[in-house]
Amino acid sequence: MFARLRSDIQCILERDPAAHSAWEVLTLYPGLHAVVMHRPAHWCWNHGLHWLGAFIAHVARWLTGIEIHPAAKIGERVFFDHAMGVVVGETAEIGDGCTIYQGVTLGGTSLYKGTKRHPTLGRDVVVGAGAKVLGGFTVGDGARIGSNAVVTRPVPAGATAVGIPARIIPGGDSKGATDGAFSAYGVTQSDDPLSQAMRSLIDNAAGQEHQIALIWQAIETLSAQRGQKADCVPSDAARDECFEAEKLTQLVGK
Repeated sequence: MFARLRSDIQCILERDPAAHSAWEVLTLYPGLHAVVMHRPAHWCWNHGLHWLGAFIAHVARWLTGIEIHPAAKIGERVFFDHAMGVVVGETAEIGDGCTIYQGVTLGGTSLYKGTKRHPTLGRDVVVGAGAKVLGGFTVGDGARIGSNAVVTRPVPAGATAVGIPARIIPGGDSKGATDGAFSAYGVTQSDDPLSQAMRSLIDNAAGQEHQIALIWQAIETLSAQRGQKADCVPSDAARDECFEAEKLTQLVGK
């Protein structure tokens, strides 16, 4: 028991730069308190003491602001960071090393009892603040859920899910980040697929305008060399580039 508690404290010290000491984590971190109180609640639930397990979970929710159903399965080194308003449903499973931020819901979309209604998080998953993961599917190892994303379908290992509804961005590995670094809140600047698509369209439009301008300039040069009249080139020909690609790129985010 104490070895597991030390492991829980150590994982928080590793992932939270605001944590200064083990004593501070032990006494002041509600995420740790919620995990510690969930264990006896889960034991009671599995041994048929449903009311007692639910009561312990209710007290834990009152003390920490984190609601974890006593039937939910939580692995080792799970860190609820800040975590006010987190809701973890009855059939949810959280793998080892996961990080869950405030306002997250691991909820269900089915009302049928006895079915797998809530998600399963693999190992080392990061769920950003305000994200809603709804349904009885699996989020693969090392996946990341961006802040405020609404996820209703499986997420492959190492991928990132962002947006409403969530769009899946394939990842390069199962660690949740291509450089192996920890990604706070589950998303980086380059993870928004809409921004990536817009940047590609802007680059393509800028390239086309540049080519068109070069073509008209070449036509003018050839016309001048052959002594043809200048009016052979339309007056509205795009001789100069005026497409503000850099400005548009800044609007959609670099």
